[in-house]
Amino acid sequence: MKRNRFHRTAVALFALVLLVGSGCDRQSSETSADLTEKPEYIPGKTNVLTPEFGQENTTEAGPLKLDFSHANQGYFMGVLSEEGEKINLQVTGPDGIEYKYFLEEANVDTAFPFTAGSGDYIILGYQNIGGDQYASLLSSAVTVELENDFLPFLYPNQYVDFTQDSEAVRLAGELSADCESDLDALTAIYSYVTEHVIYDDLKAATVETGYLPDIDETLETGKGICFDYAALTASMLRALSIPARLNIGYSGDVRHAWVDVYIESVGWVRKAVQFNGNEWEMMDPTFAAALGDDELTNDYVGDGENYSLQYIR
Repeated sequence: MKRNRFHRTAVALFALVLLVGSGCDRQSSETSADLTEKPEYIPGKTNVLTPEFGQENTTEAGPLKLDFSHANQGYFMGVLSEEGEKINLQVTGPDGIEYKYFLEEANVDTAFPFTAGSGDYIILGYQNIGGDQYASLLSSAVTVELENDFLPFLYPNQYVDFTQDSEAVRLAGELSADCESDLDALTAIYSYVTEHVIYDDLKAATVETGYLPDIDETLETGKGICFDYAALTASMLRALSIPARLNIGYSGDVRHAWVDVYIESVGWVRKAVQFNGNEWEMMDPTFAAALGDDELTNDYVGDGENYSLQYIR
């Protein structure tokens, strides 16, 4: 079926950028926080920002505790104190979009991003009381004033989940060691992911609601769906101090995940694009070459308007 063929091939490209390149030896790593400016990209150097609980601004109800102490860094923390509980968090920010997150594992500190940037947020917590039924547990209003707008797209969170010990982070440092610019590093990471990870049709057909990517598992198995491609790539870029957004929405009428990335020389690169050495443009010819079907390519990619964004993680 043509759509399945598109899904396998186009998702493997995951609408980032069409570039070629490579990298090698890894340099040192460090952990940072409390940034007032975007960190500088340094070849081979990973710099994982670590979200953490504070004590300055917390609220709790029942088994749920939330911490907003580091809201200016672009995230808040949540944790469950009891096994067997399930919490639905609904986060609405200045863009008016309602984001839904779930907490199910006890005693695991989890970061959630303020992806809409600075402004007023409402966080609602609901406790599962059986089946699909939830009861209101708490409500918090938070005003976020980011130290810089890149922070939500540099820190790990529940969807883009990595630590300094992640294999993907080690690999990002290795691949970028000889990459003089963030564009070169993006090239190396993009090339590696698309060459070493194949699309998993079985997983795509059986994945359950609430699925969260495991980036090191994706590397180990060499398989994944669009969500895995995007989470892996975003994690590796963030670990190199390159801001990256994980986007969730549709390409045509196919559920899809892709990455926007910030490059110093051009700013935010969005949707499906390629770089021809002089300028950024839509990559329709690349999809057509990969698929051998111009009409199908135009149906799903077109001039980029076929990408419908719902959520940013």
